[in-house]
Amino acid sequence: MSSELLVDLGEDPTTAQLGQLKLTTIEDQQWPADETTLSKSETDMSQRFDADSPHLSWDHPFYDIARHQIIEVAGDDNFGRKVIVFNACRMPPHHQLDHHKLLMYLKGTLDQYVESDYTLIYFHHGLTRENKPSLSWLRDAYREFDRKYKKNIKALYIVHPTMFIKTLLILFKPLISLKFGRKINYVSYLSELEDVVKCEQLIIPARVKEYDNKLRASLKSGAEPPVSPLHSPPLPNQVFGVPLAILKQRSPDEDPVPVVMRDTINFLSEQGLEIEGIFRRSANVTLVKETQLQYNSGATVNFREMEDVHLAAVILKTFLRELPEPLLTYQLYNDIVNFSSVPTDSQVEQLKTLMESLPEENNVSLRYLISFLAQVSANSEVNKMTNSNLAVVFGPNLLWGRDNAMSLSAIGPINNFTRILLDQQHLVFT
Repeated sequence: MSSELLVDLGEDPTTAQLGQLKLTTIEDQQWPADETTLSKSETDMSQRFDADSPHLSWDHPFYDIARHQIIEVAGDDNFGRKVIVFNACRMPPHHQLDHHKLLMYLKGTLDQYVESDYTLIYFHHGLTRENKPSLSWLRDAYREFDRKYKKNIKALYIVHPTMFIKTLLILFKPLISLKFGRKINYVSYLSELEDVVKCEQLIIPARVKEYDNKLRASLKSGAEPPVSPLHSPPLPNQVFGVPLAILKQRSPDEDPVPVVMRDTINFLSEQGLEIEGIFRRSANVTLVKETQLQYNSGATVNFREMEDVHLAAVILKTFLRELPEPLLTYQLYNDIVNFSSVPTDSQVEQLKTLMESLPEENNVSLRYLISFLAQVSANSEVNKMTNSNLAVVFGPNLLWGRDNAMSLSAIGPINNFTRILLDQQHLVFT
């Protein structure tokens, strides 16, 4: 993985000339159509864009963009930052895509996360002469993303970069600030992404995987690319990535609330309620891994000794995200993403019904978490974390599809449900 330094020269005559530049296409190869066999979650995603879908109906202004699944949200990275994925191979030919709408759709996705640290992953393979945006559009798109969007993006990873994309970035040097340039990283092989995010949580298009395999196969012996780290067998005391039911059985007093949730929430209740932007900031990745290892080794973790609020916040989110099944369970997925169709005067009763249908350990843990988040929200004048802001952070960590990545159309209903649950928690958990 490499990062290139881009120099900020400010606005100069080059800027005006960029729109007139004509580049010879470097990637003229025609790639085969994407796979037609979809996983279960991908099938579900396609159905969400059906004309009868409540998520994005055919007359929705962004229906024609969302249905291509160009942009997805894939949980948090290893640093606790939200991951936004852009798939170039899913962009249709020019005449089938409104690029202005694509830009607005991307902004709509980022608008939900720009107040928090986030990571952008761009899968470049599959960009061809037929679907490549114009140079002037790229220039205008970069200008469209003002400081609000650039401030908290911590890294942009360009996967499988080609000479075209590298040449393009050189041409755009006059527009790209030095600070933003340092955030751009080239990723030659998918295995290199493991340092940043668990690849299994990304829905990587089959074409991208096949291309990565071809790149590996073309290497001469002795020049093997880095391989993904092998997954170690579960430790006897492992808590991350373990079902709640098993954690309850292991608990000395069979407490249904896992120790990680109790430790982090107790500490954050004492020292984090008045921290501005709590849950919006990332933590030192080394400390995160060390803390996870402590828990998985059966050691006691004392956040009071570390005095790091953001570490505890990231550990809580990471624990929820690494559960084999989301806290709200796959069984409730359809009910939750369709919750907006429930009449307002029936929502509390429906929430109670849904919560009561959860397994005991899920119900008690969720109640414990929501009660804490209500305390956070009660201090929102200081910490700036309203129910809406908390829903954006925790929605994707409480529920996801059987494949982890989600489009904007799926995240919206989940976040909305989470916000309503927070708004009504005093009536639901009685």
